[in-house]
Amino acid sequence: MKSRIVYYLTYAGMWLLALLPFGAIYLVSDIFCFLMRHVAHYRRGVIRENLRNSFPEKSPRELRAIERDFYHYICDYMLEEVKLLRVSLPQLYKRMEYANKELFLQLIERRGGLILLIPHYANFEWIIGMGSIMHAGDIPVQVYKPLHNRYFDRLFRHIRARFGGYNVPKHSTARELVRLRAEGKRMAIGLITDQSPNLNEAHYWTTFLHQETGFMDGGERIAKLMDLPVFYCDLQRVKRGYCKVTFDLITDTPKQTSDGFITQQFASRLEQTIRRAPAYWFWSHRRWKLKRTK
Repeated sequence: MKSRIVYYLTYAGMWLLALLPFGAIYLVSDIFCFLMRHVAHYRRGVIRENLRNSFPEKSPRELRAIERDFYHYICDYMLEEVKLLRVSLPQLYKRMEYANKELFLQLIERRGGLILLIPHYANFEWIIGMGSIMHAGDIPVQVYKPLHNRYFDRLFRHIRARFGGYNVPKHSTARELVRLRAEGKRMAIGLITDQSPNLNEAHYWTTFLHQETGFMDGGERIAKLMDLPVFYCDLQRVKRGYCKVTFDLITDTPKQTSDGFITQQFASRLEQTIRRAPAYWFWSHRRWKLKRTK
């Protein structure tokens, strides 16, 4: 009962926030940013440690500038996520640019689907509007990890399905994708690929941002199982409230690649994205909490 009450109160607050125009949303974000950075010191130790270890070549002043910009970004990101409760598809399409979509659409048509490897960068959630550029009947599939709280899990599934997205729980990914293919469905399958994995999920290790880092290789394994082309979603925060994704082809012959090639390509391209504009990645995550067992 308590969880349900908290959910309804939170949902009501989010709904009211989502009614605000973007200008007012960013005013609220500025207030949140001040409170998170200067009052609550939200995960400041984690953020600073991650930045120091990732950019040993940068001065303390440069690191503080990235930290400052990150706090602004993460508050914007959270409120832009809330805004998805009410934003219309034309509004979202105006604010989210999809580059290289011609090849993206050609390969869905020719191969029956593709894999999108997505990082926690810029406003990655806005990729859910890609259904607007896909052909009628094609399905934007979103592989997700269910939340422990069933009420909030339902809320975020609702947000991510507003524009035609089809939510697939992580634990039943292969079974559900095989079923959709057997039904003749064409799919763009999106996977968030840069989370900190559990020990039994860290199937690939590499040096990433100067640190030994474990990556999940689920996207690579699905691509090889279903013989689907793989794209990296190269995200760019154009300006406040505007984002661009370039569908960057990694391979259209996944079965011919060596084990780990696709996952390494994702890690290498993500590092390039982060170095281009460091503030817009999730530095507050404990990304390197898992250590490799020798």
